[in-house]
This record gives sequence, structure tokens and C-alpha cells, in this order.
Amino acid sequence: MKFRWDKKYLYWGITAVSVITVSLFIILLIFRGGAFRQAMARAVSICMPVLNGLVLAYLFIPILNFFEGLILKRLLHRKRQELSSKGKGLLRAASIILTLIMVFTVAYAFFSIILPQIFFSIRSIAAQFPVYVNNLTSWLAKVLEDNPELEAQVGDIINKYTPELRAWMNDSLIPQINEAIKAVSGYAFGVLKAVWNLILGLIISVYLMASKERFVGQAKKTVYAALSIQHGNALIQDVRFIHRTFGGFISGKLLDSLIIGILCFAGTTLIGTPYAILISVIVGVTNIIPFFGPYLGAIPSGLLILMIDPVQCLYFLLFILILQQFDGNILGPKILGDSTGLSSFWVIFSITIFGGFLGIPGMVIGVPTFAVLYAFLRRRVNRSLKKKELPTGTGEYVELEAIREEDLSFMEQKSTK
Repeated sequence: MKFRWDKKYLYWGITAVSVITVSLFIILLIFRGGAFRQAMARAVSICMPVLNGLVLAYLFIPILNFFEGLILKRLLHRKRQELSSKGKGLLRAASIILTLIMVFTVAYAFFSIILPQIFFSIRSIAAQFPVYVNNLTSWLAKVLEDNPELEAQVGDIINKYTPELRAWMNDSLIPQINEAIKAVSGYAFGVLKAVWNLILGLIISVYLMASKERFVGQAKKTVYAALSIQHGNALIQDVRFIHRTFGGFISGKLLDSLIIGILCFAGTTLIGTPYAILISVIVGVTNIIPFFGPYLGAIPSGLLILMIDPVQCLYFLLFILILQQFDGNILGPKILGDSTGLSSFWVIFSITIFGGFLGIPGMVIGVPTFAVLYAFLRRRVNRSLKKKELPTGTGEYVELEAIREEDLSFMEQKSTK
């Protein structure tokens, strides 16, 4: 009897292999979790130069495209397809050189101008810290002098928690600081390795930028070779959506945070805030984190200024409040637009969940990552509803009690008032 081949056998085989593979992966993760994490960390460490190159190329390509367009528009005055192969190569090489010059100029400005000022501010804070504590203590004593009841309550709190605070400092804080110092001193090799990986990543990013169209073409060719035309088109559209979401959010957020940092420096310098550069860098960097970022930057900065000059702390907090309102209502929407399409609840949700798993990096990438997952899930839900000939608008389901099976009509929810 001749065996008749059927595609369903292939699908069954793939399904069986997938189930077995996932089951083995779960078993390995449960019983050998430590070894699995070590293996993953080893793999990530080996691939780190390539990962750095991919990230750097992804960040540099918008700058590269800007310079290519600028050169074509201002110098060549003709379209790119009219260039010869040699002309395209020279254009790409010139654009890469200009991109690297811009990146190194910004890095040099940061490390030669801003970074020394930050270190000077930190050393000054460490040296003047006892003076700042005395200033804060004197200011509190002066405030409490006019409020005897409040002074008594504060005194009771201090008397109650001072022994516990002293014990915590002696038994926990100081040993942790000593361990941290030892750890930092042992990180020298790790820092050198990270710098070396970054240099290799920069070299890899140059090759990626030089042949980015070729790599994209190879990826598309592989997709269509492995998948059907329909599924290949869908996958490429999904990748483009992910790129628009991540690229628009990350680049927009970096630009937004840079502008906020500059505005913060200008404002704090104008009102006379101490350590304006250090505080502006803190506010600008933490502003990259959506929603919680402004608070993460304003709270420690406010506490620092409070120890130096309580009145300046009040001015600073008012200025930050105005600055964040400007960022949240004018600057941010102007730059980012609706790049994620998420409501405020889902933004907080994604930051909380991804931040809990991945820390600060998770808080940065959590919003665009969840936006992609949310969009894919919404598309899947809408597709399923269309197959059932049901409407896809959320508003039509708000007052829904049930759907009649015979004609698919909606029964409105009965009022409980």
C-alpha cells in the first residue's frame, strides 16, 4: 500500500516537537534554574559586542539618514537613484563619518564639560554635607520655635526613632557601604570589558550602517523563503509597526529629555538654584522614564536643595512643577504624538510590571514593548470579532448585557439605579 503524504502530518509533527521542546524548557527552568541563568548570562556576555553594535546602529541610523538627505538636498540637488554605485558609496561613507563626528562631539562635550562639573558638585556636596545638615537643623529649629506643639511631636518622633536609626546605621548601612566600596574596586575589570565591548560594538555598527539596505534585503528574502506570501507580508508589516513604535518613542523621548534638561539648567541658573548642572542632568536623565521619571529626578534634587537652602527648594519645586506641566501638555505630545496609543492606566501598568522585572531599563522600554503587545492583542481580538460578524468598537460593549444568538443583536444592560 502506497503511503500518501499529507501536510497535516507535517503540522502534527511540528506541534509535537514544539510541545516537547517547551515542556523540556519548563522542566529545565524549574529544576536547573540556576544553571540555566548562568548559561544565559554567559551567552549574553559573548554576544554583547554584537548586541551593542545593533543598538548603536539602530540609534545612529536616523542621524545617518538625516545627513544623507541633507547632502543630497544641499550639495547634489538630485535624487539618490540617479547616483552611480560609486557615488552612493561615497555618499554613505561621508554620512557615516559625519554621524560619528557628531556622536563623538556630543560625547566629548559631555565628558569634558558636563561630567567634570558633576564630579565637582558631588565632591562639594560630600565636603559640605555637615554644614548642610546644620543649616537644615537650624531652619527646622527656627520653624518649630514658633510652633510648640509641633516641636513636641517632632521631639517625640526623634527620641523614639533615633536609637533605631543609629542601630541601623551601625549594623546595616556602614557594612553595606564597605561592601559596596569593595565591589566597586573589583569592578575595574568589568568596566574595561564593557568599554572594549562598546568599542567592538561601535565598529560593528559602522558595518551595519554601511550595508543596512543589504541586511534588510537579506532578512526579507529569508522571511519569504520560510513563510508563505501572506504570512511573510504580515510579519514584515508587524516588524515595521514595532520599528515605528520603538523608534518613534525612544528617539522622541531622548529628544524630549534633552530639551527638558536644557530648560531645567536655564531655569535653575536663572533662579539661583545650587548645583544647577548636576540637578539638570538628574532631571533630564530621569525624564526618559515615562510618568515616574519627573518624580524620580525631582525628589532627590529637592532634598539636596532643601539641606542647602529651604527657600530655594520651594522655588525649585515650583519651577519643576511648571516645567513638567509644559512637558506633559505641550512639548511631549508635540514630539511624541500618539506613538504608543496607550491610555494613562496602561502606561503606569507597563512601567510597573516591566520595571519590577527589569529595573530601570524595564521602565524605559516597558511602554513601547507593552504598546506592541497591546496592538497585536487588539488586532487578534478585532479579527476574531469580525469573523463572528460582531462590531469591533469598544463603546458598543459598555452597556452590553448579552448578545442574542439568533440575530447577533445586543441586549442593553438593565439599570441598577
